[in-house]
Amino acid sequence: MTEVVAALIRKEGRFLAFRRPGNKARAHLWEFVGGKVEKGETKEEALIRECREELDTEVAVGGVFCEVTHAYPDLTVHLTLFDAKIAGGEPKLLEHEAMAWIAPSEIGRYAFCPADETILQRIREQDERGEWK
Repeated sequence: MTEVVAALIRKEGRFLAFRRPGNKARAHLWEFVGGKVEKGETKEEALIRECREELDTEVAVGGVFCEVTHAYPDLTVHLTLFDAKIAGGEPKLLEHEAMAWIAPSEIGRYAFCPADETILQRIREQDERGEWK
């Protein structure tokens, strides 16, 4: 199983998502920024590194929003999604082909990676209960 981390970055009732490039697995699907945890790293350290590498942005990592295990045909991932805030810099597209600030009501307009579906459902439910900020 591959340990993966990602950031749930929020602003004004929206969350930040990114579209994967065409030359990678799950090409052109949307995802939360993040990546694999390397040997010797904590999950938080991995997320800070990934945001720096992929966005040229510093993040402050908060608590765990959700954990998901998903089996793709080529690998099984255990994804830990952390609440995170941009602590320095503006996100740049260094690895992805697009980025968007998405409101929960707009989720259906975007094709996300299958591993993210449980997370997206939780966001929708929080929004319906008035808990999403």
